Amino acid sequence: MPEYSVSRRLAAEALGTAFLVATVVGSGIMAETLTADKAVALLGNTLPTGGILVVLITILGPISGAHFNPAVTLVFAALRQLSPGRVGFYIAAQILGGIVGTVAAHAMFGQALIQASAHIRTGEAQWLSEGVATFGLVAVILAGLRFEHKAVPWLVGLYVTAAYWFTASTSFANPAVAVARSLTNSFSGIRPADLPGFIVAELAGALVAAGAMSWLLSPGIAQTERAGP
Repeated sequence: MPEYSVSRRLAAEALGTAFLVATVVGSGIMAETLTADKAVALLGNTLPTGGILVVLITILGPISGAHFNPAVTLVFAALRQLSPGRVGFYIAAQILGGIVGTVAAHAMFGQALIQASAHIRTGEAQWLSEGVATFGLVAVILAGLRFEHKAVPWLVGLYVTAAYWFTASTSFANPAVAVARSLTNSFSGIRPADLPGFIVAELAGALVAAGAMSWLLSPGIAQTERAGP
């Protein structure tokens, strides 16, 4: 597999995060427009998000690793699978891409390009949900890379689809996406004041997952028993 230049890696991270956020925000706006049923709207937000992740990881993964997520980038840096010098650039590209994605979604639906979200998402249940959601996401990525590398796009897409529904927070699990979603007052928004709790919970969940999965995925020394004398 060819080694891509840093500029191409950063472009892939920005582009992927932009399309991810545009899908999250845009499908949320579309869902709100088409139905007043919150369950149906959530389903309309969930399925496109899971689907676009499969596509984006498949086509951009070979270029940058398809992190699209500062928590994932920090995990790979902690595991020494990403140069420390690239971490800040990756995260900056992801945040910038996410903001562009929100603006693009608003533009496509004829809304104000930048909005201050009024959607309250705070409290211990929300923070725990984000920690659990991000732990699971990182666990899926690391185990998938270890055992079923080619299946990672589907594993991540399916996990995020499920996590939308089993977490109280609808599984942001991504600091860059959280920042981008604070700039929309649509279905998928989060109040800017609630960002710190989400981001801390996401980073904590990711780092705990990195430690837990490093242990779990290491075979260790096999113990054998002899039969008979």
